[in-house]
Amino acid sequence: MEAVTRSRICPLCEATCGVTLTLDGDAVSAVRGDPDDVFSRGYICPKGVALGELHADPDRLRTPLVRHRDQLVAASWDDAYAEVERLLRPVLTEHGTDAVGVYLGNPNAHNHASTFYLPVLIRALGTRFRFTASTVDQFPKQVASGLMFGTELSVLVPDVDRTDYLLVLGADPLVSNGSLLTAPDLPGRLRALRARGGRLVVVDPRRSRTAQAADEHLAVRPGTDGLLLAGVARELFAGGLVTLGAAAPHVTGLEEVRTAVQPFDPDRVEAACGLPAGTVSRLAVELAAAPSAAVYGRIGTTTTAFGTVTSWLVDVVNTLTGNLDRPGGVLWAKPAVGSPNTQGEPGRGRGVRIPGSGRTRVRGLASTFGELPAAAMAEEIDTVGPDGERLRALVTVAGNPVLSTPNGARLAAALATLDAVVSVDAYLNETTRFAHVVFPAASPLTRSHYDVALASFAVRTVARWSPPSLPLGPGERDEADVLLQLAATAVGGGVTADQLDDLAAYDVARRLAADSSSPAHGRDPAELLAAVAGRRRQDRILDLLLRGGPYGDGFGAVPEGLSLAALEAQPHGVDLGPLRPRLPEVLRTPSGLVELAPPQLLAEAERLAGALRSAPVDRLLLVGRRQLRSNNSWLHNLPLLAGGSNRCTLHVHPEDAVRLGLVDAGTATVATATGRVEVTVEVTDGVRPGVVSLPHGWGHDVPGAAGSVAAAQPGANLNLLVDETLLDPLSGTSALTAIPVQVTAR
Repeated sequence: MEAVTRSRICPLCEATCGVTLTLDGDAVSAVRGDPDDVFSRGYICPKGVALGELHADPDRLRTPLVRHRDQLVAASWDDAYAEVERLLRPVLTEHGTDAVGVYLGNPNAHNHASTFYLPVLIRALGTRFRFTASTVDQFPKQVASGLMFGTELSVLVPDVDRTDYLLVLGADPLVSNGSLLTAPDLPGRLRALRARGGRLVVVDPRRSRTAQAADEHLAVRPGTDGLLLAGVARELFAGGLVTLGAAAPHVTGLEEVRTAVQPFDPDRVEAACGLPAGTVSRLAVELAAAPSAAVYGRIGTTTTAFGTVTSWLVDVVNTLTGNLDRPGGVLWAKPAVGSPNTQGEPGRGRGVRIPGSGRTRVRGLASTFGELPAAAMAEEIDTVGPDGERLRALVTVAGNPVLSTPNGARLAAALATLDAVVSVDAYLNETTRFAHVVFPAASPLTRSHYDVALASFAVRTVARWSPPSLPLGPGERDEADVLLQLAATAVGGGVTADQLDDLAAYDVARRLAADSSSPAHGRDPAELLAAVAGRRRQDRILDLLLRGGPYGDGFGAVPEGLSLAALEAQPHGVDLGPLRPRLPEVLRTPSGLVELAPPQLLAEAERLAGALRSAPVDRLLLVGRRQLRSNNSWLHNLPLLAGGSNRCTLHVHPEDAVRLGLVDAGTATVATATGRVEVTVEVTDGVRPGVVSLPHGWGHDVPGAAGSVAAAQPGANLNLLVDETLLDPLSGTSALTAIPVQVTAR
């Protein structure tokens, strides 16, 4: 059979690179970067190269599994859904909808079937106990953005392609490929920044790969980025350097911010952060003097006890230096499928409610955007209320919270007590091994692809769609069908998956017709549905959103506009240009202004100031680290990515190694009050003294998981060390970094 080439988008990280697959029948013989892709221009990272191995992995699930006599055995699809009904129906009937929880993992953000149909499943279950990976990742940034700009997806994007000065805090984009920053080939983009005379400064307790490539690396004490930013903001005011630029008429709260940052003088910041006072002042001067500048913070700034206030201060500094909503500064994306900040009345809206009205049962933790903190999941299972209430069942989709959330040992023990665990996943992993029913997620190469969620964080406006590159294997089902049938099973009463799909599509058509910002405004929803009648499942909904979106064809009203047919005709994508200023139409705050000083964040600034009064604890602090050949707990079962030296090592500074009696390649025990792990030591001056670093997402040495390659190099689970009670209060996000630990030689 003659080999053929197919173009598609890689779904394995936020870079969303275009790739070309060489196919010999149903086998992938080569994966390369697509030089004609309008966004990535031929760039590809090692993860993308391994797409063929993921497709062919013999450990990847291909048939449903049902627990029988404490063993998971292969079952038919009908039998698997029947078992779900048998297990869930008594829980729902006898204990109510809130006896069932849902956990959604990070891969759902890379799958538009999940984007469209997981809400259908959650409504079918009727539960308020919704947990996701967001509360161990980015929610602080979304909370701060929501309070300032009006929607949780109004996250500002650093304009790396045009900026003259990029300040990066707690992020390693050369390894992560960007996060809340969808930008293929960040290595090339950052080289271009420096080649045009720009400056790259990295604030990180580790000398990360990005720090190595920077003009300057500032080795801050972990967890103090917010103090540093507050100090920079204070110096901007003190030095008369504040200028809001073109955004000035649209900003309120400037004087409140001036007062809030007054306590953070550089000398006090130096004592807390470990960076010289002069450096704090100099950063303020450099950011203000640069022709354009952008401040970008990520996982090291969001997964701390001060995650939301730190995320706020990132954009406070961007605003005070005149870089809000300007080319070369920070701008808002305007995705082709629309966003909450493209819908409704331009420039004004309801804003966001923080904290949310929902509460967990045990600790009374508040919800955030309808989600509860993932760190509360174990206690909601293993703590029985006065009337016997607790979570008795859990549905997981593309998630591995035993490795990805705090105190994984407690969660694993709790999962073993549930009446029903139902999972949709590609693997039998450290979490899904507890399932009573597992539905296999098919290879990503067998489904169509559009980056709905990640388009809100893209550094350039593009629209790209991939059809399935390969057919489903024998007996496999598309994830859309799996999720819809699971929802239909939960609803019961003879409701079908097709009926739920029709209702979901109708709801999208109805909202487009009612939205005054849509080119489909005022149309009959039935007419819009008729226009996309040739599409199926997630691609029908995608076509509706494209045609009714900001660049859409308006279902014929704008002939040159976008539709799914237009993207089909352009397999390498459609380039809609660089980001453009959007004030004031982007705002959805009740005031119609940028709320620079929301009361919730001013209160958090007071709490942050309290950290200035606390002397730094003279203990080792644990931080995580990104890895180019990994993505959280994904991908450790692929030989192309698993080769080479041990990557799950504890980085220790030479001074600390001598003091603790540790040797390179030796073994150490890392302990907290929550747990302990044993790891191989790697002595390196790439971490600041007083800091140790261990990557996240490992720990593949438990019985019942079925990743043979991953089990050969299991590594240690960092999250066994994390206290689930330590949270950023506004967002409910776990404090996963700057963890005090004890390290001893073994």
